[in-house]
This record gives sequence, structure tokens and C-alpha cells, in this order.
Amino acid sequence: MVEKSNRLERPKEVERLYNKSVQYNVYILRTSSNTFYIGQTNNLEKRLKEHKNKTTKSAKYMRYFNSYELVYSEEYPTRIEAMRREFQLKKWTKVKKEALIAGNLELLKKL
Repeated sequence: MVEKSNRLERPKEVERLYNKSVQYNVYILRTSSNTFYIGQTNNLEKRLKEHKNKTTKSAKYMRYFNSYELVYSEEYPTRIEAMRREFQLKKWTKVKKEALIAGNLELLKKL
């Protein structure tokens, strides 16, 4: 005999939102002066708008540039993993970052 659960059923939309895991992005922006900005966020689209609009939530560094381009991003399941990767990338040379952006794994391994 199968027992019925007294638990209330969640609507499908609520279930989808409830089970949705938050992803964290590490991203690289190339500024109009050909410099890099590396950051991490749990909402990349929102963060890019903050940079573009030069809001108080935007990184001060990005406010100095007329424009930027998103050139690279990675996803991580937790903020701590994203923060570790961000810290790692910030220590890399510009040449190594360029190799990562270009997807040049051979050069990346050598650097």
C-alpha cells in the first residue's frame, strides 16, 4: 500500500527557483586602454551593467575607462572557488592572461 504524503506540493516555477543553484562567475574585462580588470560575481549581467553605468557599486578602477569588453569568464559552484580563481588570475602576467583569453593552451602551459 502506498501512503500519500501530507506535504504540500510546490508549483513547478517555485520548485525550479528553489532548486536552482547559484553560480559564481570569474570574469576578465579588457578596458579601452587595453588593461585588464578581473572580478567575480554571482550575477554577471548585473555586474557588467554596474560597470557600464559607473554606479557606486562599480569598481573604482573601471570608472576611469570609456569602455570595456568582456573577454573571458568561468563559472564556479561556490564563491570561495571563484575567489580563489580570481586571486590566482590576478597574479598572472599579462601574457599569460592573453593566452588564457585566446584559448592557447600550449602557450598557457609554458608560462
